[in-house]
Amino acid sequence: MEPVKLITGSILAALVAVAAYRVRSLNGSGALAAFLLGAVVFGVGGPRWAAVLLTFFITSSGLSHLFKKRRRKVEDQFAKGGRRDAWQVAANGGVAGLAVLLNLFVTESVIPWVMFAAAFAAANADTWATELGVLNRCWPRKLTTWKTVQPGTSGGVSLAGTLAAAGGALLIAAVAVALWPVAGTGLGDRMLYGLIIIAAGVSGSLVDSLLGATVQAIYWCPTCAKETEKTPVHSCGSHTERLRGWGWMNNDAVNLACTLSAALLALILFI
Repeated sequence: MEPVKLITGSILAALVAVAAYRVRSLNGSGALAAFLLGAVVFGVGGPRWAAVLLTFFITSSGLSHLFKKRRRKVEDQFAKGGRRDAWQVAANGGVAGLAVLLNLFVTESVIPWVMFAAAFAAANADTWATELGVLNRCWPRKLTTWKTVQPGTSGGVSLAGTLAAAGGALLIAAVAVALWPVAGTGLGDRMLYGLIIIAAGVSGSLVDSLLGATVQAIYWCPTCAKETEKTPVHSCGSHTERLRGWGWMNNDAVNLACTLSAALLALILFI
C-alpha cells in the first residue's frame, strides 16, 4: 500500500463526500461513510476502481434528483428519503470495498475486480430500476404472485424497471471492461467477464426484488391505510405495525443481499 496514493485518495474521497453532502445526495452519516469507502477505493484501489464507484454514485444520484417529483408520489412507502445515510452507503458499497481490500492479497488475479464491478452493477441496477421504474405506465407486478401492486411496493417489477436494471448493470460492466486493471487480459476475455458482470448485476437486483416480495419487513399505516417500509412512524405521523416479513430484514439488509449475491454469483461464474 503506497502512503502517497492513500493520502491523495483520502483527500479526493473527502472532496467527493463533501460535494455529495452539499447537493443533498448524502446526509451527515452518509457523507462520513462515503468518505471511508472512497478512501479505500481511491486510496487503495486507485483511479480505475474509483471510476467505477463514481459511475455508480453520479448516475444513481443524478437519477434521484432528476425524477425527484415522480418519486415523491410514492416516497412515503420507502423506508428512507432521497438522501443516503451511512447504512445505505455500506449496503451499496461495502461488498465492493471488501473486494478492493482483497486485491491487496491477490494482485495478479481478476477475481477482485470482477466481484467489485459485479457488486456495483447490482447496486446500480437496483437503483436505476427503482428510479426509472416509476416511468412505467402500468402498475408493477409482484414478483412472487404476478399480481398488480401499487408503484413503490417492495418486490414489484415492471418492464421499465427491468430494462432500467439491465441498463444500469450494462453501464458498470462497460466501464469495468474499458478500464480493466489487470495486464495481459485479452479483449475476448474482458468481454466475457463483462457479460458475467451484467448477469450478476441483474441477478442481484432480482434477489433484491425477491426478498422484497417475501421476507422484507413491511409495515401498515392505519391512518393512510397503506403498506410502507417506514417504522416506527409513517410520513403522516402515525405509528406503523409490522404486517409481514422478518423484523431485521429492512431495506438496507435487502440492498446488502443484492450486492453480496451479485459478487458471489460473479465469483461462481468466473470459476
